[in-house]
Amino acid sequence: MRPIIWGMRYFIAVALLAATPAIADTCPPAPDHAAALAERLALLKDSASPAEAQQISDMLWQLWTDAPDAKAQALLDEGMRQRSGFDLAGARETLDELVAYCPDYAEGYNQRAFAHYLAQDFAAALVDLDRALEIMPEHIGALSGKGLTLMGLGRDEEAQDALKAAVALNPWLNERALIKEPEGTDI
Repeated sequence: MRPIIWGMRYFIAVALLAATPAIADTCPPAPDHAAALAERLALLKDSASPAEAQQISDMLWQLWTDAPDAKAQALLDEGMRQRSGFDLAGARETLDELVAYCPDYAEGYNQRAFAHYLAQDFAAALVDLDRALEIMPEHIGALSGKGLTLMGLGRDEEAQDALKAAVALNPWLNERALIKEPEGTDI
C-alpha cells in the first residue's frame, strides 16, 4: 500500500510543479493611471497651442505605454521597436504574445492594431482598436487610429465619428484636418 501512496504523492507534486509556471506567468492588472489620465485629458482640452498639446500628449503616451509588469513592458517595447523598423510580421508576433499574456492591457491591442494598419490589414486593425477602446474609451491614439482604419476600409462616415471623438479629446490633433465639415458650412 505504501508504494501507491508515494506514487500518488509524487504524481500530485509533479502536477503542482507543472501548474506553478502558469500561475506565476499571469499578467497583473495594468497600473491604475485613471486620475492622471483624467487630469491630462482635461489639460489637453484646454491647451492653448499645438506645442502645449504635444507635451501633454507625450505625457499621455507615457501612461498608456506603462505596461503591467517587466515582461509585458519588454514585449511592448520590442513590438514597438520592430514596428518602427517596419518588421511588421515580427511586431505582430511579439504583440500577439503581449495580448495573449495581458488580455486586459489596452496598449497591447493598440500597438498591434498599428502594425496591422501599416501592413494594410485594416480589418484586423479595427478588431484590435475596438478592443483597446473597450478597455480604455478615451485613448486618443486608438480613436484616431480607428478613424484612419475606417477610412482605409472605405467606411468614411464611421471614420468621421471616430475622428471627431478623438478631436473632442485633443483639439490640436493633426487628424483634425481630415474632418469634413457639413456641406454649406463655412470654415
